[in-house]
Amino acid sequence: MESHNIYEKKFQNYGRILSEYDFTELVNTLRNHTPLPESGFVYLSSCKELEALTVFPELQNRAFGGLPMQLGYCNGYNNTLNCLEYHTCSELCVMAEDVVLLLGQRSDIDRTDYTYDTGKAEAFFVPAGTGIELYATTLHYAPCNAHAGQGYHVANGLLLGTNGQCPALDKKGEDQLLAGCNKWLLAHPDSPEAGEGAFIGLKGQNIRIYQEG
Repeated sequence: MESHNIYEKKFQNYGRILSEYDFTELVNTLRNHTPLPESGFVYLSSCKELEALTVFPELQNRAFGGLPMQLGYCNGYNNTLNCLEYHTCSELCVMAEDVVLLLGQRSDIDRTDYTYDTGKAEAFFVPAGTGIELYATTLHYAPCNAHAGQGYHVANGLLLGTNGQCPALDKKGEDQLLAGCNKWLLAHPDSPEAGEGAFIGLKGQNIRIYQEG
């Protein structure tokens, strides 16, 4: 599929570039002090090493207006959409390597059956060292490698508690999508997450950025 650049005006529908921060220390810590699995990806919602950096209180006070936040990471290898999720807050992402993000609009979810047509998703190239804010209206999931065989380290900043334990609810309507605290997720039927019981809400192609092998 066609890949756009976050410097294109089109990206403003999904988020903005965090040009007002110095992410040098954060990027170096991601690369040197957080794990990169041999395959797949690993997510940690709150990483003490990242939260000890000087940029953390700056992000908390400026990007979230002083609300308590968490700073963790998503590191690994991925080339397939598999799922899309959303939160009721923005998500901050800082890339230590080049990645591609597959993004959609929450407003494009069909609320009659809570499905989303993956043909509406768009791909955006994000260069290493860049920080972005993804708006709460943006559907997103794990980054994809921009280059085959090259893993990624990405820092993720969210309101404190996001992606924690899912509240106990009688799963009806949109509540069927709730997969964790402040985490609503739509899985593709071909995804591993669907096999683990996630709500199947993506229809159409399970987008793949590149073919392996």
